[in-house]
Amino acid sequence: MSLTTTAQPTPRTQPTRTIAFVAYPGLTLLDLVGPLQVFSALQSLRDGFRVVVAGERLRVMGTDTPLDVVPDSTFAYTTDPYAVVVPGGLVSTLSAMADQRLLDGIRRVAANAEVVGSVCTGSLLLGAAGLLDGRRATTHWMFRDLLTAFGATPVAERWVEDGPYLTAAGVSAGIDMALHLVSRLTDEQTAREIQLLIEYDPQPPFGGIDWGTVDIESHAPVAQRFLTEALTGHPDLLALLRG
Repeated sequence: MSLTTTAQPTPRTQPTRTIAFVAYPGLTLLDLVGPLQVFSALQSLRDGFRVVVAGERLRVMGTDTPLDVVPDSTFAYTTDPYAVVVPGGLVSTLSAMADQRLLDGIRRVAANAEVVGSVCTGSLLLGAAGLLDGRRATTHWMFRDLLTAFGATPVAERWVEDGPYLTAAGVSAGIDMALHLVSRLTDEQTAREIQLLIEYDPQPPFGGIDWGTVDIESHAPVAQRFLTEALTGHPDLLALLRG
């Protein structure tokens, strides 16, 4: 049963706005389905919104879990979306920074979008596509400094807005970013209703992350190992990201 079956849609007052999520092989599943669930709830609650998942082709794509995904649209048929959201991942996403067909697809769907968003390392794909030059942005804390290679200014925040760009930090931050965007597109009451419907009320058993005690530098060798594994066949890009 849908989480939103009891909600009553409001009358249509504006043209339908499409929220397009980008899919590609190896993405982190929660990066995609977290904000996708938020906007699917919005589509059920309020008229005037349409959610699609777009990929290069309509095909089964693996994720970083045992669960595969299949996009319901392609870049070619996802024309003029209101908002675009690019999920991230680990080695597959780092490798995708060198995938010109994927980057071309992202540029295509983002070209006329009012909002261009990302979750986690999805912002590195936006950067590789040339979309974050001169912008403030964030990504997963382990790879945040890589944004400078694409002319962006890394910011250690849960989500960052700069003009039409809205980037979220790692994985679960995509849900926060999506609720924030819903409030922008509608109102705070609607965003709060969706938060209630999906029962998004984080209470981690060990408390929140104390960022003041996190030794990010100690994780740098792990990040470099992932980067090297992902871009061994692309030495120029690897050298750029290593600074």
